[in-house]
Amino acid sequence: MATFLAGFALSFSLILAIGAQNAFVLRQGLRREHVGLCVAVCAFSDAVLIATGVIAFGWLSEVMPMLGPVLRYGGAAFLLAYGALSFRNAWRGGEALETSGEARSNPWKIVATLLALTWLNPHVYLDTVILIGSIAAQYGEQRFVFGAGGVLASATFFIMLGYGARLLAPFFAKPVAWRILDVVVGLTMWAIAAGLLLKG
Repeated sequence: MATFLAGFALSFSLILAIGAQNAFVLRQGLRREHVGLCVAVCAFSDAVLIATGVIAFGWLSEVMPMLGPVLRYGGAAFLLAYGALSFRNAWRGGEALETSGEARSNPWKIVATLLALTWLNPHVYLDTVILIGSIAAQYGEQRFVFGAGGVLASATFFIMLGYGARLLAPFFAKPVAWRILDVVVGLTMWAIAAGLLLKG
C-alpha cells in the first residue's frame, strides 16, 4: 500500500500544474461538452505513458536518441499555433456559458486536439516515462504497484478537473470571463512553447 500511495502522490503532484492538456479539459468541463470523452482520452494516454515508463524507460532513451528534439520542436510549433487561436478567441470576444442543449463541438476534433496536446508535449514524457519510470525502477518488483498508483492518480485528477469545472459555471456565465480564460490559456501555451525552444 505504501508503494501504491507513493506512486499516486508523485503522479498527482506532477499533473497538478496547469498545462495545455489541463487547460483544454477545464474548458470542456466548463462548457459541459464531451467531458467523459476528454477524461477517458487523457486518463488512457497517461496510463499508456506511465506503463511505458515503468516497463522500459531506459531502453527507449538508448534506441531513440532523436526522439527528444523531434518532440520538442514539434510540440512547440503546435503549442504556438494553439495559443494564437486562444488569443484570437479572446480578441473576438468571449462567449456566455451554455449549460443546456446538445454539445456543439465535434467529438473527433476534441479527441484529435487532446491527443496532440498530450503526445506532442515533451514535458509529458519527462514526467511520465522518464521521472515516474526512473523512480518506479527503484521499487524493483513492486514497480508495477507504484505505476498503478500513478495511473489511478491521473484518472482521479482528470475526473475532478472535468466534472468539477461546473462549479465555476456561474463565474463563466459572463463573456468577459471567457476572454480572461482564453488569454490565460494562450499565455500558458506560449510559455510552455518558449520553455521548450529555450532548452533546445
